[in-house]
Amino acid sequence: MPSPGPSFILSSMFVKVRNLSRGTALGERVEVAATRRSRARGLLGSAGWEGRDGLLLRPCRNIHTVGMRYPIDLVFLDEEGRVLRVVEGLRPGRISPLVLRARSVLELPAGKLKETGTLPGDLLEMRPVP
Repeated sequence: MPSPGPSFILSSMFVKVRNLSRGTALGERVEVAATRRSRARGLLGSAGWEGRDGLLLRPCRNIHTVGMRYPIDLVFLDEEGRVLRVVEGLRPGRISPLVLRARSVLELPAGKLKETGTLPGDLLEMRPVP
């Protein structure tokens, strides 16, 4: 049985993210940004992923890449961890679509969605990293 979706996640932690529908790993060490401050900071000003495989912003329905230096892939998730929408290779200086039903957004290195075959309708599992 899959673990609960993003609703169980607390701030200041890392999670392992798997796509249960495809049997692929999206990240072994995905940072959770669940406070207003950590969500506002996000990846802005970073030169790279700096010891993390992704960033999960919760709650979140859209993001921007103004001030970023590299493109990213996006996964918009509902409360249960079901993929609502994906965006591949969002370039710096852009604004993502607003996904009203989304409760969180998973930011990943560009190319990860294609590598894992992640599509809308897939179910993601998130487990805390010890």
